[in-house]
Amino acid sequence: MKINPIGNNVGQNVLKSFNIKPYYYVREDNLIPRYSRSEMAKIWEPENKFQKWLDVEIAACEAWVKLGEIPRKSLDVIKKRAKFNLSRIDEIEKTVKHDVIAFLTSVGENVGPDSRYIHKGLTSSDILDTSLAILMKEASALIIDDIKKLMGVLKTNAYKYKNTLQMGRSHGIHAEPITFGLKFALWHEEMSRNLARMKNARETISCGKISGPVGTFSSVPPFIEKYVCKKLGLTPDNITTQIVQRDRHAEFMNTLALIAAAIEKIALEIRHLQRTEVLEAEEPFEKGQKGSSAMPHKRNPVGCENLCGLARVVRSNAMAAMENIALWHERDISHSSVERIIIPDSTILVDYMLTRLTGILKGLHVYPERMLENINKSYGLYNSQRVLLKLIEKGMSREDAYQFVQKNAMQSWEQKKDFKEFLRQDKEVKKYLSSGEIEKLFDLSYYLKNVNYIFKRVFR
Repeated sequence: MKINPIGNNVGQNVLKSFNIKPYYYVREDNLIPRYSRSEMAKIWEPENKFQKWLDVEIAACEAWVKLGEIPRKSLDVIKKRAKFNLSRIDEIEKTVKHDVIAFLTSVGENVGPDSRYIHKGLTSSDILDTSLAILMKEASALIIDDIKKLMGVLKTNAYKYKNTLQMGRSHGIHAEPITFGLKFALWHEEMSRNLARMKNARETISCGKISGPVGTFSSVPPFIEKYVCKKLGLTPDNITTQIVQRDRHAEFMNTLALIAAAIEKIALEIRHLQRTEVLEAEEPFEKGQKGSSAMPHKRNPVGCENLCGLARVVRSNAMAAMENIALWHERDISHSSVERIIIPDSTILVDYMLTRLTGILKGLHVYPERMLENINKSYGLYNSQRVLLKLIEKGMSREDAYQFVQKNAMQSWEQKKDFKEFLRQDKEVKKYLSSGEIEKLFDLSYYLKNVNYIFKRVFR
């Protein structure tokens, strides 16, 4: 097997910076070593893939023995001698143009005459789809663990910044104050839904089939399927064609896309908060790290930008999975070439993305003083709704109240002066509100009064 060091020095440094263990040796056909963590990359290595094929074949042989269709001594020989050689498989496939046949030939060369019992009554998709389910289940377990680790960091930061006031923005414009902790609580809640989705997707995909060329069990009895699936931790699909239907895989891929979208959502927020004009939060910048080849002062949000870009790939792959649902009759192989790329790549990417985001949030630089500075940049205009509601409470019509509040707000903004002072000078407003009442309406603590209530709902 040819092996190559992963990526380059830049790629390795990125992995180290965000507590990502690099996978130093990968086959040449691994498409994205730069973004591959060892645990996930190993799942999709050819050695593991072919081992899963062999596991399915041997389990099927065991089932045939129980039915008395294969001699026990032949099974013993198969179990003892069955192995494969990657180079030999590649060599055979160049001639036969069929990966399963190449695999079976390689195994058969090691087993000898008893290899005639291997693959008895089966079609290639019995092996391919059942083994793919096992691989996807293994990948799911890692992603589920990744989500749990991210949720732990989100919860820690939510409580850490629970009462750290920050300007809330709608359309990018100052709205009303929130807390930075509420952002983390929001992300935690979304990730809890993604965790549930991933668990459901794992169950959906943990489905095997050993039902023959068109799913009719014509050459293989249902017992074989039941035995194989039970042994390998899968559930037999109720009905198949030559393949397990691809809506299952599409559900799995769309779940990954939703997770990637949530990651992008968080990363995009950090990118906005890191803008020089805002600078309320900043992703970690490691010692020795360089931001720009031309401008030494730059501290760019490259980690978050990287995550936003990778999210596009995962979403695109989900679309490809949707296209794989409609196939000719009992199957064609148009889906196969697509899945060889999108399923390994998407699980590898989501695993990397979750881990990198966790590292970014662990090391996030947060600037509460800057948050207060930015709150004050809108001259207290964020209290406009409080003033509006108070005037209505005092007897002014909603239409008039809105008009007077907006008039004073626009003057405040245009003249860059305190909103509160314009209200105090407005003759109509003064008829309803005293100076002391106006002052009370500008108390920032007002916006904290229900934070505990929200946290109790999220972290129940």
